[in-house]
Amino acid sequence: MEKIIVTDADGVLLNWEYAFCVWMDARGYQQIPKGNQEYNLAVRFGISGNKAAELVRIFNSSAAMGFLPALRDARYYVKRLHEELGYDFHCVTSLGLDHSAKKLRQMNLDKLFGSTAFTVLECLDTNAPKEHALEKYRGRGYYWIEDKFENAIAGQNVGLRPILIEHGWNMHETIPTGMKKVTTWKELYNYIVEQG
Repeated sequence: MEKIIVTDADGVLLNWEYAFCVWMDARGYQQIPKGNQEYNLAVRFGISGNKAAELVRIFNSSAAMGFLPALRDARYYVKRLHEELGYDFHCVTSLGLDHSAKKLRQMNLDKLFGSTAFTVLECLDTNAPKEHALEKYRGRGYYWIEDKFENAIAGQNVGLRPILIEHGWNMHETIPTGMKKVTTWKELYNYIVEQG
């Protein structure tokens, strides 16, 4: 079997949440108390759903997409999975359809994780569901790394092996059989080494 790991980007590889919150703060938007436990950005910032969607699209089309920091210990362990264990990464992300933002996302991934780790970068529309994009991996049994529970389930439904990256907004999800939840990439790395 090919050594491929399919992964989301934001909230998995990249700390999109931190960068977005800094960007929102600079524009005068404040989070509600314990906002980091809320996935819905309209609720988190006390704004309408339309306004939240508009701000995410603006942010995701900005130059910031080339400079997002790595999430937790992702940088070290993605490199180990690629360079030591021979895994290639396919990234499926709901970044948006802006061509320049996609180039910046690729630049950001290459800068953080090396220019050979990510052999596929597929950018879906902002907040787009991933069922259709994951269909091409049906029955392949690849690992599927995601932070949004619904997308992890979508991967499981096509025969991927989902690993959910824990955040405040998904920490209370009941994990079904066949799915693993981890907090760090070290845990993820060790799990993949154990599982083979």
